[in-house]
Amino acid sequence: MDYKHRVQYYETDKMGITHHSNYIRWMEEARVAYLSEVGWDYARLESLGVVSPVVAVNCRYVQTTTFFDVVTVEVGVDEFRGVRLKMKYIMKNEQGEVVCDARSEHCFLDREGNPIRLKKDYPEFYDILSRAAEED
Repeated sequence: MDYKHRVQYYETDKMGITHHSNYIRWMEEARVAYLSEVGWDYARLESLGVVSPVVAVNCRYVQTTTFFDVVTVEVGVDEFRGVRLKMKYIMKNEQGEVVCDARSEHCFLDREGNPIRLKKDYPEFYDILSRAAEED
């Protein structure tokens, strides 16, 4: 799935370059949009008592972006084995050049912080993530 983000002025630093922390925010925006597209948005998950904290993030910054650039975030499932979800993000500028290559890792917990077995508790969601991991 592709998600588009236009760089805002407040996301840039004194040099006019996008601050590196914003790429992680765009990853979250893209991940939220991705889950909505597959029918399991955060509102649905939270209403079921499911939380999905980030347990790891990795970014490789390739090129800079600046105010008003449009960045396309190609987001997808990198790996899913039932307990941990690894997402991948390839961010490109309007010329199609990679500006950032990133990954995030997530787990699934109930409201009390206990791990959830998606295959048993939410088999439809488990199947969607499993298929997505096989396709990408």
